[in-house]
Amino acid sequence: MKELIQGKVKTVFETDEEDKVLIRYEDKVSAFNGEHMKYPRDKGAICCMISAILFEELGRVGIKTHYIDSPTLNTMLCHKVNIVPVEVTCRNRAAGSIIEHTKGLREGQLFDPPIIEFFLKDDYKGDPLLTLDRVRLMGIDPKPFIVRTIEINWELQRIFKDIGMDLIDFKLEFGRDERGGLYLADEISPDSMRLWKIGSDERYDKDLFRKDEGDIVPAYREILDRLQPLKDNLSYQPVVRDRQSERARVEKIPGYTEARHEASDELSITIGE
Repeated sequence: MKELIQGKVKTVFETDEEDKVLIRYEDKVSAFNGEHMKYPRDKGAICCMISAILFEELGRVGIKTHYIDSPTLNTMLCHKVNIVPVEVTCRNRAAGSIIEHTKGLREGQLFDPPIIEFFLKDDYKGDPLLTLDRVRLMGIDPKPFIVRTIEINWELQRIFKDIGMDLIDFKLEFGRDERGGLYLADEISPDSMRLWKIGSDERYDKDLFRKDEGDIVPAYREILDRLQPLKDNLSYQPVVRDRQSERARVEKIPGYTEARHEASDELSITIGE
């Protein structure tokens, strides 16, 4: 297979089908734009399996993702997409850079509604924070990304609450196919989110590596083990949500209702319905 992209922790290969790629999750963990790197055994497979489960769950509720199948423990067959050069971060609680760059916040402080931020996808420039006006200057309409991120957040919060985890924040990447369709891409794993055990600040994410506070592999494996019933047990039923109260909470998010009406028809699901 021809290698197309060598990332920090994943490698993308072409396949026999022009519109599909194979992504291999490597046994690497990286922080601070690649300045800090280690090679923990089995980490790639664990992140791949977690991502596969979450992509499948999101697909079940109508969110388009690049995921097709996972032919091996550490590889993922995906639709080929052109990655949009912005990263979208959703923050449910205060942690990480938002505390460093904002006065008056305390770690763990609840954001209700959650905060949606855009960052330039450019390691050489330090992935700077972008205003919505700057996103538009790049020729990118932020509305579909805001809507999709809010909907993904709603689903991920439900999933992680069911397994005793608090979703603090997470980063998403999106891509478009040759017809312009918008897909959730990259990965969804503890490498790209913060997860704390509900009722505590016990961490199950890459902050363990960033802060040198423990081994990420047992923590990631714990997340995988808790998520596994979603894949293995067809009788699994998520916690029933109060959809009316959730709709009211989500619609408080600045710009959500307007964006929902203006966004493309490709955003086919609606919160609370």
